[in-house]
Amino acid sequence: MVKLSIIIPAHNEEKRIKETLISYTKFFNLKLKNDYELIVIPNACKDKTVELVKEFSKKHSTLKYKELIPGGKGLALVEGFKIAKGNFIGFIDADNSTSSDEFHKLMQIINGYDGAIASRWMKESIVDVKQPVLRLIAGRVFNFIVRFLLGMRFQDTQCGAKLFKNEAIKNIYPKLGITKWAFDIDLIYLMKRNNYKIKEIPIRWRDTIGSQLNIPRASFEMFLALIRLRLIYSPFSFIVKAYDLLPEFIKIHHKL
Repeated sequence: MVKLSIIIPAHNEEKRIKETLISYTKFFNLKLKNDYELIVIPNACKDKTVELVKEFSKKHSTLKYKELIPGGKGLALVEGFKIAKGNFIGFIDADNSTSSDEFHKLMQIINGYDGAIASRWMKESIVDVKQPVLRLIAGRVFNFIVRFLLGMRFQDTQCGAKLFKNEAIKNIYPKLGITKWAFDIDLIYLMKRNNYKIKEIPIRWRDTIGSQLNIPRASFEMFLALIRLRLIYSPFSFIVKAYDLLPEFIKIHHKL
């Protein structure tokens, strides 16, 4: 067992993932020597992400990877949780929007808690490169809905940097439902329902060039995923079960 496992889901990240791997490897080589592992999960990649990760792993024994044909952050993270061996298990985005030293702050405060999550929206947070206005608005509206529907008081459930104790994540991940946009919320909500303590902290974050997110479509999918999640954890969970039995061609949305 190692001290730290960091999972990096990657979908078509050939232009951005190498910088992330270099930064995190250099930083944690100094901080933890070889007492850590980076686990990259390329999923449904159609570019050279897998080739870049393979080449990097030849020179760095702390890097592991497992390629998935299906896509989706949730699927990739669950696969990473299965193979992670760290006392602490976390994940980041492949675009290096959360730098290695900022992620390390999660390790510094997690004692006394079962998890630590980074926030771009706390008073002390610093955002170096601002997100587009439409994306900012969509994010804040989504957070309001999360607070209203699930009663969670976290200011930023969607920030890509999170860290949990091994026992907590190994207990929770088999119970997770896989949704494209609500995965982080599902994870945090299940932690809450199982009485795990989570600390939210401000970080320095930057919006990285290269995102191809379709804001209107993503916002709609996020909303549907959140409604599905709320139904799952309610007396009306039978609605979701009935919906899942419907033929694909008559479903409202194939990702719901």
